[in-house]
Amino acid sequence: MSHAIETAASAGAGLRRWLTQAALPLWSSAGWDAERGIFQEALTRDGAPTGLLRRARVQARQIWVFATVARLTQDTRLAALARQGYEGYLHRYAAPNGLFIMALHADETTADGRTPLYEQAFSLLAMAAMQALDGGCDARADALLRSLEALRHGGGGWRELGDQPFQANAHMHLFEAALDWEALDPEGWRETADEIASLALRRFFDPQASVVQEFFTPDWRPLGPEEGGLIEPGHQFEWAWLLDRWGRRRGSEAAIAAAHRLYAAGRRGVDARNVVVGSVWPDFRVRDPVARFWAQAERLRADVVFGAEADVVASASSLARYLATPVAGAFHDKLDAAGGFLEEPAPATSLYHALGAVLALRSEGAAADLGTTSELRGPAPARPRPCGRGD
Repeated sequence: MSHAIETAASAGAGLRRWLTQAALPLWSSAGWDAERGIFQEALTRDGAPTGLLRRARVQARQIWVFATVARLTQDTRLAALARQGYEGYLHRYAAPNGLFIMALHADETTADGRTPLYEQAFSLLAMAAMQALDGGCDARADALLRSLEALRHGGGGWRELGDQPFQANAHMHLFEAALDWEALDPEGWRETADEIASLALRRFFDPQASVVQEFFTPDWRPLGPEEGGLIEPGHQFEWAWLLDRWGRRRGSEAAIAAAHRLYAAGRRGVDARNVVVGSVWPDFRVRDPVARFWAQAERLRADVVFGAEADVVASASSLARYLATPVAGAFHDKLDAAGGFLEEPAPATSLYHALGAVLALRSEGAAADLGTTSELRGPAPARPRPCGRGD
């Protein structure tokens, strides 16, 4: 995206070119471990794979990315990578309890055998993308949803593992997966989507502050800052997009109004550097000034949905700074308080956020179709049976 961004259309065209001509070719070659048939954890800014772990969330997000783009572009190599990645995911990460474990070592031994809600949400999202691409994944997704009953919380929703078991973020991604599945199977997933939307509007969303908090007590009261409570502007943008999406399907004016208020709250987290900061205090003073790539991409998606063209240009211009790396297709992950990028690898998880912004621009007419991805390198691996039906 080295060209000047003056309109939403030029923002969409530039980001689409970066994704299809730089990012996907890089992440389907250097970002793919062809020997093991698994996605790499991260790439350096020079495009070299790095990372000792293989987290489940990385695999699931990359499956979603590759399957989604393959479906939209009819790119057979991307489709084959998605299928092989998904087949390997089912084989390596599935636990006996029907859930998916958190991480493997590079040698594929178990690094973290816990089964957090967050990982299950992205497993369901990956399954939805594979269902849209190939079909045949609905039974596995239904079984995983049933297995989530083990994480049910008596006060509503689901418990997460770790120090903060009552949190909004994992529910947000489960909501996203439920909405994707509902588009494919309305009867089977509507109830789950409605349950999470109701919990979000009744408990997660603070109508006085117009924000979604991160952490809660067992009865879903938000924790204060002294108790570990947190407000992340990037998540306000994500919740806004999801509640607007659900609200329009249901004709819920309350959800759409809350979505607009959350979008406004997210914009309050944009500082003088024209970036979304990491977190803020309840009065919106900056708490963590480090500005991550993913939050900039979520701001862009939200600006496309809720903002004016000038807002889209501003957020796209901010995101473009993160894409100026020695190897095209990599990206900077963190901008520090002084305005310099930290010398850290680009996490594979963030390609999911970039594609979300591209799809929003595409759906709003600010970007043309994704077109072809003919720059992808290397031979296409053989196609396994869809959704691991050979197990």
